[in-house]
Amino acid sequence: MLDKNDRDAAHNRQHFEQRHMLAINLVSSPGSGKTTLLEKTIKALRDEVTFYVVEGDQQTMQDANRIEATGAPVVQINTGKGCHLDASMVHRALHAMPPAEHSILMIENVGNLVCPALFDLGEKYRVVVMSVTEGDDKPLKYPNMFESADVCIINKMDLLPYVDFNMEKAKEYALRVNHKLVFYELSATKGEGMEGWLNWLRQEHMALPV
Repeated sequence: MLDKNDRDAAHNRQHFEQRHMLAINLVSSPGSGKTTLLEKTIKALRDEVTFYVVEGDQQTMQDANRIEATGAPVVQINTGKGCHLDASMVHRALHAMPPAEHSILMIENVGNLVCPALFDLGEKYRVVVMSVTEGDDKPLKYPNMFESADVCIINKMDLLPYVDFNMEKAKEYALRVNHKLVFYELSATKGEGMEGWLNWLRQEHMALPV
């Protein structure tokens, strides 16, 4: 199964490269704030970047409806009992859109810190989102996800004064698993600290081949 997924992921990656697209896989546990982060990101950059979104959930169209309200084209994938997206699902979603050249494809994976770590979707970057309400030991409990990520967003910073979360420990644990991780601390709901994340997206988009 993983071998087939890797072949499908390689096909997706080739498609993204040929169309000069930036594909990003957003992963997290449920309730970390991925959809809110995605909404705020699209709204902030929609005059600069064309976004397309693949939404992964076990059931409902709720998140896709929220993204559709931002004006970005979106395809909802409901996995039923499945706990992750795979590369073939993303491939079918691409044909249902299809995305334009020089665009950004945001893939919001099913909320789960275990299964999605195993499945390459053909993305260029994997961004793991953790929130301060989850506890600072998530990187140690779910090392495969953090080891496979390129960027770690620590969300819900506005709640930091009210929860037992040690920022230094969280980063130390994450870097212990993956010393190359880049961090962005923000509150998607309040919009605080978003600029670093937005600038990273801008730079990666500008670096796409013409």
